[in-house]
Amino acid sequence: MTTKVIFVSGGVISGIGKGVATSSIALLLKSRGFRVTTIKADPYLNVDAGTLNPIEHGEVFVLDDGMECDQDLGNYERFLNQNLNATNYMTTGQIFKTVIEKERALGFEGKTVEFFQDPPREIIKRIYNCAKVNNAEIVLFEIGGTVGEYQNLLFLEANRLLKLNHPRDILHVHLTYLPIPSSIGEMKSKPAQMSILQLAQSGIHADVVLARSQVAVDDKRKEKIAISCGLNPEDIISAPDVESIYQVPLNFENQELSGQILKKLNTRPRKSDLADWKVMVNRILTAKKTARIAMVGKYFSTGDFTLTDAYLSVIESIRHAAAHFDFKPKLRWVDSEQIEKSGAGILKGFDGIIVPGGFGARAVEGIVEAVKFARENNVPYFGLCYGMQQAAIDFARNVLGYKDANTTEINPNTQHPVIDVMENQKEKIKNRNLGGTMRLGSWDFKAKKGTIVAKAYGKIEGSERHRHRYEFNDKYKKEFEKNGMIVSATSKEGNLVEAMEIQDHPFFVGVQFHPELKSRPLHPHPLYMAFMEAVSKQKRK
Repeated sequence: MTTKVIFVSGGVISGIGKGVATSSIALLLKSRGFRVTTIKADPYLNVDAGTLNPIEHGEVFVLDDGMECDQDLGNYERFLNQNLNATNYMTTGQIFKTVIEKERALGFEGKTVEFFQDPPREIIKRIYNCAKVNNAEIVLFEIGGTVGEYQNLLFLEANRLLKLNHPRDILHVHLTYLPIPSSIGEMKSKPAQMSILQLAQSGIHADVVLARSQVAVDDKRKEKIAISCGLNPEDIISAPDVESIYQVPLNFENQELSGQILKKLNTRPRKSDLADWKVMVNRILTAKKTARIAMVGKYFSTGDFTLTDAYLSVIESIRHAAAHFDFKPKLRWVDSEQIEKSGAGILKGFDGIIVPGGFGARAVEGIVEAVKFARENNVPYFGLCYGMQQAAIDFARNVLGYKDANTTEINPNTQHPVIDVMENQKEKIKNRNLGGTMRLGSWDFKAKKGTIVAKAYGKIEGSERHRHRYEFNDKYKKEFEKNGMIVSATSKEGNLVEAMEIQDHPFFVGVQFHPELKSRPLHPHPLYMAFMEAVSKQKRK
């Protein structure tokens, strides 16, 4: 089978769900027996997502091979239920860097390097390399940004060139938005029409349009879009808001989207199998109980608005596990700055507390207070990376009595550095060699028999993904364990602490890695399952 490439673009506004749409189409095609992979192309000049502010850009997702990438890679992995790698992600910065390095090495043999020719060729080269590395028959290529912006034109040009040379193998899906202004009370299709026409100005005719809106798009609106943009009404797929993002592929398939795509790609359809997915979605939608979970962090607010994208994988992992215990989690974002102002009493009434990853000194004392509250009040607590480090600081200060205990990230002069920078990181920090140089990607661990961690996994060995520069200071290990906080997992070599826990507590576990990066809706992560089981038991009490 010739490699097929499906480009996915978005129009009208950002944030309407290109990543979920791309993931959903990928799942549908995989469910029909095709080998599928996905690529996210981000139009910024950063080489990777690792240096981006999570408030501005959302969560940094980390792959097994250490690639720091866009949060959409997380959705791809969750929907496809398969691990991706560095070939599944590209940025304009990567493309320019490769082209310039090739020019410096005389790779163009004296020819002029053209802005609008050579970068698209590099993009196309990477698409087919991704297909080869991932043994994929179909590649879905999500173009970041919104049609009409200047910065994603190179990716659209790659699409145009491929369609020109391989018309039977290239497809373009355009996700657009139909607003319902409250002052009018009617769904308006004009913005959607204009975004499709903007795409046409780039030399690309949309083959399929996904029409996003608050409610299902009616036939009248579909007909308007079809007539104005040279499409058939059946090429317009309604994509209304849904309770769970995992409903999206089922909604698409109810409109026979995968069959239409395969027909347009001149590919013989195969039998579809979405049985497990339907069971999972039904479990999420029909959960009867509620659990109040506090997410304590410092990447929630931007002006008057609260953002959740900085911790997207954590949120989804909670939802994956909660459904298995018949819970619909009620998540509340608790800004640690608010705890510093009002005290940890605002955490009363929650059934569980999670402190996710983070960096830096801002609002950290509020996080330490939240950890202390969970520890002293027997509230199930799960600390992720930074959350484990702050749990260690709380324990050192409030159980061991080391009042100035801290991480050297925040106080380099602390007398009790219970969290300290990794030795191989010191020179990198000194020289500001910071991009892509943390402890990244999948690392093996071994758990201690009989611990909460070992019981959750059902084994004592495994691997998890990391993203950090600081570690628990091993010289405090004996004192911690003598006073009730044990090291429940270490790196395979035994020299780095991977997990800590208090055993005479309903659930008090901190892990140095990010288990949420491996949780899938069909296969919830065992540690999130253990956390939600503890929450369930506490609620019964």
